[in-house]
Amino acid sequence: MAKRANGEGSITIRKDGTYHGRVYVTTTSGIRKRVSVYGKTRDEVRQKITELQAQENKGIPVPDTNMTLEDYLTYWLATVVKVHRRPKTYQGYESVARVHLISGLGRKKIRTLRAAEVRTWLARVASECQCCKHGWDKERSEPECCAAGECCKALLSRRMVQSIHAVLRNALQNAVREELIVRNVAQLVQVPTPTYDTGKGLSVAEARLLIRESADDRLHALYVLALVLGMRRGELLGLRWDAVDLDRETLIVERALQRVGGELKLVKPKTLASVRTVPLPPVVVRALIEHRERQAQERAAAGMEWKENGLIFTSRIGTPLEPDNLRRSWHPLRSRLGLEIRFHDLRHSAVSLLLDLGVPPHIVRQIVGHSDIGVTMKVYAHASLDEQRKALRKLGDTLS
Repeated sequence: MAKRANGEGSITIRKDGTYHGRVYVTTTSGIRKRVSVYGKTRDEVRQKITELQAQENKGIPVPDTNMTLEDYLTYWLATVVKVHRRPKTYQGYESVARVHLISGLGRKKIRTLRAAEVRTWLARVASECQCCKHGWDKERSEPECCAAGECCKALLSRRMVQSIHAVLRNALQNAVREELIVRNVAQLVQVPTPTYDTGKGLSVAEARLLIRESADDRLHALYVLALVLGMRRGELLGLRWDAVDLDRETLIVERALQRVGGELKLVKPKTLASVRTVPLPPVVVRALIEHRERQAQERAAAGMEWKENGLIFTSRIGTPLEPDNLRRSWHPLRSRLGLEIRFHDLRHSAVSLLLDLGVPPHIVRQIVGHSDIGVTMKVYAHASLDEQRKALRKLGDTLS
């Protein structure tokens, strides 16, 4: 039998029938170390050894208990978040780790990090003026606030502080699972819960006005889909014609358009529940048929400049629409109609209108793709005063 190459790893069977593998890897401390992996089958252990060797070949060190938080965050982002989470999630986590966590707590050892240190640091982060911290005012040709002696108190939002805490908590929880630390000290620290502005929902009259007055807009069908089906912005801009069956009157939501790492990408929707098949009511079918005809005219007018990619909502030459640029068409329309709402509030409106019509919450949840019915009821659904009055009148009539 041929001798194993150095670092190839070995597998033996244990007395209890499970398998034990050993392989030499480089740790975050820069030391070559023989680590053990276990599994119920030889193939399972072989797979774990192969994964460790692949990380070694990519120059990703294996974490050890003596590593700093900076080293562990770098490892965790590369091997866990980037592999198992959506690109947009990785981008957000990486930004929080680089801008806040590494600069603030990066030199701390993960095995000696204490809850009191995390609590004190988070309190300081929440009270720091970001303009002073980053020298934004100093970069101006004429300082007008912090550098001029009058601090503008540009503090991080509660939501941002909560995000920083969440990234640290998730990273340390993974370290607990990998048996690098005994407990997750970030879980012992509480941060103020942000207050969420759920926005304003449209009334039935306002929704009818929007559908009627946007009829000549080239994105009329997009507004109808957002208002009737409660689709998210990225889901709408990532919708392809092959996901729509106008004969059977159904639509499949299975991807979303997002800007990730400087380029537009089609990614999986927000959650598993976001992947859904939705029936199309006549108002949506009509809007899509008209939009298909309008797009055919734009394709003919563009000629050789047209970039075909199968998307329903595109620029005038067929390229994907920039998610953040949707406001260029939405803001003039809402101003003309006197509607002071965000585009995302069309999704809120769909939920509230459906619930006001008596549609069961679990059906509404399936239509709009919420991961939890609690989101449907607590975050979005605000019964109108008229609906509350009707409900209480019914109760009063019953009791009297």
